[in-house]
Amino acid sequence: MSPGAGSGGSEGGGDGGAGPSTPDCVGGPPPRFGEEAARCASGRASRRTSRAAFFEDDLDPGDPLLGFAPYLHKAPRANSITPDRQRAFIAALAASGIVTQAARTIGVSLEALYKLRALPGAEGFAAAWNKAIDRGMMRLEDCALERAIRGEERPVVSRGEVVATFTRHDTALMLFLLRQRLPERYGSGPARDPRPGDPLYERIRAEIEAEYPALEEVRASIRDKVAGLRAQVEARIAAQEEE
Repeated sequence: MSPGAGSGGSEGGGDGGAGPSTPDCVGGPPPRFGEEAARCASGRASRRTSRAAFFEDDLDPGDPLLGFAPYLHKAPRANSITPDRQRAFIAALAASGIVTQAARTIGVSLEALYKLRALPGAEGFAAAWNKAIDRGMMRLEDCALERAIRGEERPVVSRGEVVATFTRHDTALMLFLLRQRLPERYGSGPARDPRPGDPLYERIRAEIEAEYPALEEVRASIRDKVAGLRAQVEARIAAQEEE
């Protein structure tokens, strides 16, 4: 991500203005060709802090995510990232999942935010930062899932004119989501984690056991080799004594 926040000192500052664009996300039927895609925003207040909330929803002031212990500056300056600004950043980050966009929202540089995050005493801020990104990614996953299911309306053009439309479903996106959500059914390769009793697990174990000797066999072979070496050494010693 390219830094988009304004420059600032170690405690933040800059002139990065708030004005992030709202990412498209299907919130109903696929948008008709030529129409603006539905905005990821819920008109129901009860959904604004739920897992199904869309981008750009404001966090409720009582949201547990904002209850972290902020970093307290010993001698705050005019451009310090105060507790209120820290909470505003976390709220914006949870809404978008994008650090640069959240930094613009409060007018602070990325450098200042990362420096603050690393300071002793900013552990609560850092933990809330991670949780906000997780929430933003869950919203992104929900948007992707809805787009995969509902599809996207595409135009049919003839002689320069739109004569019809059709709904296109992103098969690659659907398969990706199925592999991630149901790896035991649709996963392949390292995404699958077979357990004892699973046919794949038992087949792999049988192949390993067939390729490598049993532990007791390995121990017996080692004992035989050691006995052979001991006999050779004793024979040499006996021959030297006879001479």
